[in-house]
Amino acid sequence: MSTILITGANRSLGYETARRLIEAGHDVWVGARDEARGRAAAEALGARFVQLDVTSDDSVAAAVQTVGSLDVLINNAGIPGEFVALSEVTVEHLRPVFEVNAFGPVRVLQAFRPLLEQSSNPVVVNVSSGMGSIGVTSDPDRVESGMHNLSYSPSKTALNMLTTQWAKAYPGMRINAVDPGYTATDINNHSGPQTVEEGTDAIVELAQIGPDGPTGEFRDRHGLVPW
Repeated sequence: MSTILITGANRSLGYETARRLIEAGHDVWVGARDEARGRAAAEALGARFVQLDVTSDDSVAAAVQTVGSLDVLINNAGIPGEFVALSEVTVEHLRPVFEVNAFGPVRVLQAFRPLLEQSSNPVVVNVSSGMGSIGVTSDPDRVESGMHNLSYSPSKTALNMLTTQWAKAYPGMRINAVDPGYTATDINNHSGPQTVEEGTDAIVELAQIGPDGPTGEFRDRHGLVPW
């Protein structure tokens, strides 16, 4: 059994990931910015709750003290941002998206690193997106190639690079990125063709790898995803 922390776990992919990992016998912490929603989700799941705002140093530091020990960190919290015409995008449109999707995982992983390093099998899963893959978004046969934005996609591209750099910097950990795929969740008004269970397949798989598992990879439920 592993002790697992999932950020943004009170709904959608985070909630389903928590449900499946609890079902698999793990001890799961539901991290959520909103205390009422987070506590309600944790109670429904049979998980533990920790208040965690990935944009706040103080909140993350307090969460480290509350959790105490950790084997697996799943950086799931993310926001789509405001989708506006590219000609109208300003830095202020990018700032909140990068704060959650890229700076948030940096803040959380670096703060929880001392706990992870005490584990015999430390694992990190960064929930990215095919929208952040240069290879995928450049492929005219992929639906992602027709979705143009200057905030969400670049923030996930940044998370992908962070993943590869962390994997090299911390060889004692297994650190990977996941593309859940186009999944029906709150972030897209449930328009995706995949179920939330299918969207969490790769997250759940990589959260449970052993010390001989992959690191520095970008994967979805079908296998490797191009960077």
